[in-house]
Amino acid sequence: MTKFINPGLVKTSRRNVLRGSVLAGAAAMTGAATMAATRAPMPLKADATSARLYKAAGKIEAESNAKPADLSGYTRVRQELVAPPYAPAHEQVATGGPKIIEITMETTERLMVVDEDTGAEVWALTYNGSVPGPLIICHEGDMVELTLRNPEDSMMEHNIDYHASTGALGGGGLTHVYPGEETVLRWKATKPGCFTYHCAPGGAMIPYHVTHGMNGAVMVLPRDGLKDKDGNPLRYDKIAYIGEQDYYLPKDDNGDYKTYEAAGDDYADSLDAMRTLTPTHSVFNGAVGALTGEGALKFNVGETVLMIHNQANRDSRPHLIGGHGNFVWETSFSDAPLTGLETWFVRGGTAMAAMYTFEQPGVYAYVNHNLIEAALLGATAHFVVDGEWDNDLMEQVVAPRPFTT
Repeated sequence: MTKFINPGLVKTSRRNVLRGSVLAGAAAMTGAATMAATRAPMPLKADATSARLYKAAGKIEAESNAKPADLSGYTRVRQELVAPPYAPAHEQVATGGPKIIEITMETTERLMVVDEDTGAEVWALTYNGSVPGPLIICHEGDMVELTLRNPEDSMMEHNIDYHASTGALGGGGLTHVYPGEETVLRWKATKPGCFTYHCAPGGAMIPYHVTHGMNGAVMVLPRDGLKDKDGNPLRYDKIAYIGEQDYYLPKDDNGDYKTYEAAGDDYADSLDAMRTLTPTHSVFNGAVGALTGEGALKFNVGETVLMIHNQANRDSRPHLIGGHGNFVWETSFSDAPLTGLETWFVRGGTAMAAMYTFEQPGVYAYVNHNLIEAALLGATAHFVVDGEWDNDLMEQVVAPRPFTT
């Protein structure tokens, strides 16, 4: 089970070093140009290119003479986000006209145990305190209106890049918030499907934040719901929201995982570990065993489950041992789903969905079928399914017994 520890973030002068890239464009957008001089540069000069990129994205928006968005016909609704692996309350088929879906996300830096057996821990950078960040659900044509807040005791700058959105680096150029700041971003969901979102402050801070847990998923449903290739409606009873997280945790000369006093202290060590491109952990929902044992997901025979899988950084190959992907959307809900898959594909930097109706009771292992990552690095979840066994589907004809030759 994932465990969180938050002993209180330590305020030190290093915060001015770790806050992220210089983004004068962010100040220009808010009209607070005088703040730009007090915002320190990122630790690495190599990040200057990305800093200019985000500055340019902000400047274009700030200097735009675009007309205000036409919000007539939209109804405002509040979506209460919930912690993974669960999904917020939502309609599978949209009723009424398009909506402005209001959500609030708070960037939280917290010490999290990754593996109790080895003592591995990470100062996780999160949205709303969880790895992955909460699932957001809307319909095509809706608008998502985000209030993003960065608490005053944070050590770093944060922002958010929605792959489902259009323009300004997915919102990343308009949402940079320093400790004690908040911003509001509204974007229109024009493409149906599952999409990742993640923090992207600029330069090396982009992979640093993503590999410290700062990512999640948005599901944009078609207004008339999911359908098969013939246009028949598909419905699900529950959602299993799984975020696959690769960590690159620094070790000391003895091979033990290092510990750090506060968020950001591991920056230099983490960059060295990340450059190996070899994760120390590849886990579901933040930690080894987070979705096994007491954290296992529970379903019943006959229930249809939509499995939403997010991987913001690396390719993955989910497989449900004992089950299948009856319908799989690896890319877009606009395209007909693949059917009858044994293992499906999550491209790095995407989220996708697979649907299955359980036919037998028992414990199903949902794994990354790079079995090295599943068995050795932690990419395993358990689905516990209750119901009556069907011998027509599988029967143990003879129990294990000795035999002679």
